[in-house]
Amino acid sequence: MHPRLNIAIRAARAAGDSIVREMDRACDISIESKGTNDFVTEVDKNAEKIIINTIKNAYPNHAFLAEETGLSGEGDFLWIIDPLDGTTNFLHGFPHFAVSIALQHKGVLDQAVIYDPLKQELFTASKGTGALLNNKKIRVTSKKSLDGALLGTGFPYNNEKAVTHFIKSFKAFFPKVAGIRRAGVASLDLAYVACGRLDGFWEFALKPWDIAAGALIVQEAGGINVELMGEIDFMKTGNIISANPKMIKAMLKILR
Repeated sequence: MHPRLNIAIRAARAAGDSIVREMDRACDISIESKGTNDFVTEVDKNAEKIIINTIKNAYPNHAFLAEETGLSGEGDFLWIIDPLDGTTNFLHGFPHFAVSIALQHKGVLDQAVIYDPLKQELFTASKGTGALLNNKKIRVTSKKSLDGALLGTGFPYNNEKAVTHFIKSFKAFFPKVAGIRRAGVASLDLAYVACGRLDGFWEFALKPWDIAAGALIVQEAGGINVELMGEIDFMKTGNIISANPKMIKAMLKILR
């Protein structure tokens, strides 16, 4: 295992343990609003602190882009962190959330960890070595068309233009597939594409910490991540479509 991935796993597990310990007192947790339907809790902040401190102990000169504290430091190595993806789920006791950590080296995704602390599922990837779920190799599905496919998605909640576009895309996909799932955790949606639980995923107006780790895991599982026009700058636009190569073509045809 790559040493930087090993540190990321250690950080993700520590953060996940801290989140689970707080579940029984969710009704007493301090909550702040960052915007419309966008919340941060003391649990998010504590988990982020655990992750950053764990990584800094090993790599004190690396930079960080974290959801709650923003960008800090500079250099070739940038850790992209979502300490609690699915905060709204967590606050409602909905048992579906994750810790997401990615490492970018000179602008290229290099290491990735997504950890579901409730299911004890650890999705990992190192560039060029494949993707794993609990140390077992995973692959995207071989589905070739939308017929019978199960897709994942997410609803934009604070971007009116993205909402309008999303509704159009949902209406276009709905009659052509077996089902569409919206669970509220983009990192896990991408991980589920990587391990074959979903045939494809699309969402608009996401942030880098929502998709960085998942995108690398999908890629290393044999999938492709693209932007709405088929370009690869999804990290900049926040608009992402993920699936195997043939499914990507079918999804892009609908979205265009």
